[in-house]
Amino acid sequence: MGSLPKVAYFCMEYAIESSVKLYAGGLGILAGDYMKEACDNNYPLIGIGIKWKQGYGEQLIDKGSDMPFDAYINRHYDFLKDTGITVTVKIRQRDVRVKVWKYEAHGVNNLYLLDTDIDGNDGEARWITGQLYGWFGEERVAQEMVLGIGGVRALRALGFEPDVYHFNEGHALFAGFELMREKMEKGQSFKEAWENTRKEVVFTTHTPVIQGNESHPIERLIYMGANLGMNKGQLKALGGSPFNMTVGALRLSRKSNAVSDLHKDTANRMWRKVKGRSEIIGITNAIHIPTWVDSRMLELAKNYDDSAAAREKLWNRHLENKNELIDFVEKRTGVRLKPDVLLIGFSRRAAPYKRSNLIFTDRDFIEPLLKPGKLQIVFSGKAHPLDDTGKKIISDIIEMTRLYPGSVVFLENYDMEIGRMLTRGSDIWLNNPRRPMEASGTSGMKAAMNGVLNVSILDGWWPEACRHGVNGWQFGNGKQFRDENKCDAHDFRALKKCLTNEVIPTYYRNRDKWIDMMAASINTTRVPFGMKRMLDEYYTRMYIDN
Repeated sequence: MGSLPKVAYFCMEYAIESSVKLYAGGLGILAGDYMKEACDNNYPLIGIGIKWKQGYGEQLIDKGSDMPFDAYINRHYDFLKDTGITVTVKIRQRDVRVKVWKYEAHGVNNLYLLDTDIDGNDGEARWITGQLYGWFGEERVAQEMVLGIGGVRALRALGFEPDVYHFNEGHALFAGFELMREKMEKGQSFKEAWENTRKEVVFTTHTPVIQGNESHPIERLIYMGANLGMNKGQLKALGGSPFNMTVGALRLSRKSNAVSDLHKDTANRMWRKVKGRSEIIGITNAIHIPTWVDSRMLELAKNYDDSAAAREKLWNRHLENKNELIDFVEKRTGVRLKPDVLLIGFSRRAAPYKRSNLIFTDRDFIEPLLKPGKLQIVFSGKAHPLDDTGKKIISDIIEMTRLYPGSVVFLENYDMEIGRMLTRGSDIWLNNPRRPMEASGTSGMKAAMNGVLNVSILDGWWPEACRHGVNGWQFGNGKQFRDENKCDAHDFRALKKCLTNEVIPTYYRNRDKWIDMMAASINTTRVPFGMKRMLDEYYTRMYIDN
């Protein structure tokens, strides 16, 4: 691609290594994979993030009530390199010092983390970088000021001069405010600074629910100092009133992208009334293959020829991964699952639209499958610490583990390690969100490349990958409903039919076809959903100004 533009990538969370708790979920997983791929290929891209003192927190199950509770631990990471750089951000009318660390471990050397837990800050300021997505509106604005304003100032101090600023979600928007402030200090008008900043910024939107896109009263931004001298009218022109961070980012970027083809349509429909916004194109998410995929499965699938020997080798390797998962589950829960019983993996953030308990809609259907041992299900996932509805969803799953001991298990405190075990060792990967609420869904890609067959609603990435009955299955036929009850009833009937008529009979009665599907799953996804494709697409379609 010739001389590549230098990129500064801003994100609130990064999942690089399971034990380094700088991530909450999918957004961080994606960002961590992106950093690794950029390092693998020596691209001129660096990440800006936050050194969270406690991260997203542990989420454990109270044995008395079966309800999740959150626990927070102060973390220490000795491998971080002190850059010797400290910048200052004025928050609530006082200077907050922000230290810059460099992440140099786990295959990453291009990530810089911002930290307010340092000497010279008062007690309140030291906790700005305490908990990822913790607390409420003012704290969130303060954290995003550190990421955005502090991030740009850190770049200046590091001597890194980006050609492009990439905001991964609206959390990074205040970096755009800082770029505008720099220009206005040099004499440009508000409109000139806005227009010239737009030329430097690209934006990725992830959340396909308007309510899930963060907004704040304009007065809060001014009180916090996030406005950097802009008045109410100027803020309203950027992000509306109340100020919507996604709207602001759409108006302050030259180009935006959604994270799958279907999400592109959803996002353009969601934001169609926003005047002056950037075009939203579709660049489907992907995964860092060395982090998530068993290289032996890749190798066996690459040389797969439908022979009995090839089938046996692929199946035996899958059984090794399945037995590793079974050992892992037993160590965590005391439950010993069976290697010869179809194992369903399901790990998701606990949110109503993901419908973790859809498979339990009709007990008359599910009980005969669970009790004689035709199915076993491993669940995992976290709820947001402040999301009582999400925690109730997890509690409902725990109840199912009591009703069906030995067939249904829940792995608490979901993290990268659990995700890796499940997407390698399950037989099928179940995904049943209400379409079109799943923006992308990279866990399904991990499963697919490990030969774990997707059984999924046609949402997120799956419409682009699915070859029904060849590399996995779809159910629901892509139908969408405004009425949630109608949607749930339709999709459950479709799931029931798919499991009963196709998935279960193939697993138990046509093992050769199942193994052929495993090989097809790996071979049809490894390139189009590998992170190298995604990284190159960002360069050709977003970063290179064309």
